Amino acid sequence: MKFIIGLIGIAAGFLLIWKSNWIVQNFGRIDWAEEHIATEGGTRLLWKLIGLAIIFISMLYMFGMVEGIIIGIFGSLFRR
Repeated sequence: MKFIIGLIGIAAGFLLIWKSNWIVQNFGRIDWAEEHIATEGGTRLLWKLIGLAIIFISMLYMFGMVEGIIIGIFGSLFRR
């Protein structure tokens, strides 16, 4: 089941990267991205970065590594 969910996440991330221009044309620009990402077309770059993050997290989930990373980062908050 993890493999199928991971593949769906990878496909969704790929679509965000591939169709970032379409997303911007249909939903508009994000003012924060245009202001803080120092390029023309900061919104497109933000959508591509979100797509890459989704692909990365999906691959971690597929191979069972995301739990270890979450425990490594937040584990000290839940120790007794």
